[in-house]
Amino acid sequence: MSSIAENVAAVRARIDAAAGGRRVLLVAASKMNDAGRVREAVAAGVDACGENRVQELVEKNAAHAYDGRPLHFIGHLQRNKVKYLVGVADLIESVDSAELIELIDRRAEKLGVVQSILLEVNIGREAAKSGLAPEDVEKTVEFAASRRHIKLRGLMAIPPVGASPEASRPYFAAMRELFIDIGEKKYDNTSMDFLSMGMSGDFEAAIAEGANMVRVGSAIFGARSYPHPQGR
Repeated sequence: MSSIAENVAAVRARIDAAAGGRRVLLVAASKMNDAGRVREAVAAGVDACGENRVQELVEKNAAHAYDGRPLHFIGHLQRNKVKYLVGVADLIESVDSAELIELIDRRAEKLGVVQSILLEVNIGREAAKSGLAPEDVEKTVEFAASRRHIKLRGLMAIPPVGASPEASRPYFAAMRELFIDIGEKKYDNTSMDFLSMGMSGDFEAAIAEGANMVRVGSAIFGARSYPHPQGR
């Protein structure tokens, strides 16, 4: 079994081959991995750590799991969890409504900080998936631009699960076009720095289509082991 450090090196090599000299940030998606394993990924040189669950983020942060690297929240964000993330996460990647933006802005104002966010786009228009519809992105960017304690840094997406990474490429390409279009309009409090898309199974295709941030979990930490319901 490969070590976390060996896995990070292998992922880095694949990123470099796909990027053709472009800088692509590697976010270690550490869901269901304990603080010690996260520290191993940090020591191996990942660019940032990403958590899907607020409770895990809070617990591992208290254990100094992320020390030395930026901390991203990459999972679905419930409104009642905003208070735990603002001023703690360096980047909240999964903001998908004006209501969340307003709550984040209020909390950031209370703390005297400016919170960096990405807007999550439901690029595949999947009914069961969170994220903004592509046609709603521009008005949501305009709303975020009007908030004094928000800094919009880019866009994030998870395409529909396909039979192969190639099946995701049209969705990644659509995200790139949206990203470029928003960037050209020069909104206040907005810098299109990050196009976050691509995970363990498809990050090379995402990079080929313009991603400059990828969220990689199992290719670094190994396959996750989900507990079965009792009696199964």
